Amino acid sequence: RVQLVESGGGSVQAGGSLRLSCTVSGSNFANSCMGWFRQAPEKKREGLATIDASGKTTIADSVKGRFTISKDNAKTTLFLQMNQLKPEDSGLYYCATRPFGWCFDYAMNDWGKGILVTVSS
Repeated sequence: RVQLVESGGGSVQAGGSLRLSCTVSGSNFANSCMGWFRQAPEKKREGLATIDASGKTTIADSVKGRFTISKDNAKTTLFLQMNQLKPEDSGLYYCATRPFGWCFDYAMNDWGKGILVTVSS
C-alpha cells in the first residue's frame, strides 16, 4: 500500500524558511501526481501545490512566489520549500498522491499523516 511520511516541520519566526519533505513508498512515484496541502485550525484543508509526472507544477495564489514544490524521483521524495513565512502559514501540512501522471484540481487518493508548522510573529 502507499505510504507517505512528512518531515521537516517545526517552529520558525515570520520571514524565515522551512523545507518540508515527504518520503513515499509503495507507489509508482515517478509517474504519479503529488501535492502539498495544509489545514489551519478551524479552517478547511487548502491545496498549496502540485507536481505531475512531467514536472509541471501548480501553485496556489496564497503562496505563489514564496513556496516551491519539487521532487526527487530517485529518492521517491517530494519537497516543499517555504520562504518568507507568515503567521497565517501555520497549520498541519500534508503531502498526498494520486496514481496518475497528471494532476486534476488537487484530487488525491493517498495522504500522509501531516506535520505541524508554526510561524510566530
